[in-house]
Amino acid sequence: MPTWKPIVGRSFQPEEFAAYCQSLQFGAWRPSLIVLHNTYIPNLAARPNGFSSGDMQGFVEYYRDEEHWSAGPHLFIDDHKIWAFTPLTTPGVHSPEWNAVSWGVEMLGDYSVDEFDSGRGLAVQNNAVAALSTLYATLGIQPNDDTFKLHKEDTITTHKNCPGKNVVKEEVMQAVIDQLPNDSLGDHMRLQRIA
Repeated sequence: MPTWKPIVGRSFQPEEFAAYCQSLQFGAWRPSLIVLHNTYIPNLAARPNGFSSGDMQGFVEYYRDEEHWSAGPHLFIDDHKIWAFTPLTTPGVHSPEWNAVSWGVEMLGDYSVDEFDSGRGLAVQNNAVAALSTLYATLGIQPNDDTFKLHKEDTITTHKNCPGKNVVKEEVMQAVIDQLPNDSLGDHMRLQRIA
C-alpha cells in the first residue's frame, strides 16, 4: 500500500482561501491544469449543512483504507465553504490521466440530477468559481481547454459522467475568467517555489 499523504483538513471562506494560497510554499511540483469533479455520493440532500471535519476523515478512510490510494483530491467544495484536503503543494489522486499534473476539485452534489444553476447547487458553483479563480491566479494562467478539464474528459475513465450533465464546462470556465480580473491577488500570487 502506498504511503498516505496527510490531509490539510481545513475549511475556508473564499477570501480566506485566497489568503491561504498566498501562504503556500511550493517545491518542484507545479500543476498545469485543474480537473473538476462532483462527489455524486454524498449528494446535496445527504449533506444539508455541507461538509464537516468528520466527512474529511471519512474521505481519508475511503481513499486510504478502501481504495489504497496515496492521496485524494485537493479540494472539496460545498455551498458554505472550500475544504482543503490533499495539500496543494503535492500531486493528489483523483483522475488517472492527470493526477501527476493537476489539482483535483470535488464539488458536493450529483449534478446529473442536482441543479447547478439554482438553490444550493448555485451556491456550490459560486464557491467553486471563487476557488478556481484563486487557483488560476496562483498558477498565473488562464482557464482554457488545455488548463481546465471535467473528470469525464479523462480518456482513462471515460465511463464516468463526472461532474454531471448540469455542469457546463464553457459556462464554468467563463465564470472563472470573468472573476479573475476582479481578484486582487496580483503577480505575488503566482506559485512561490522553494529553492
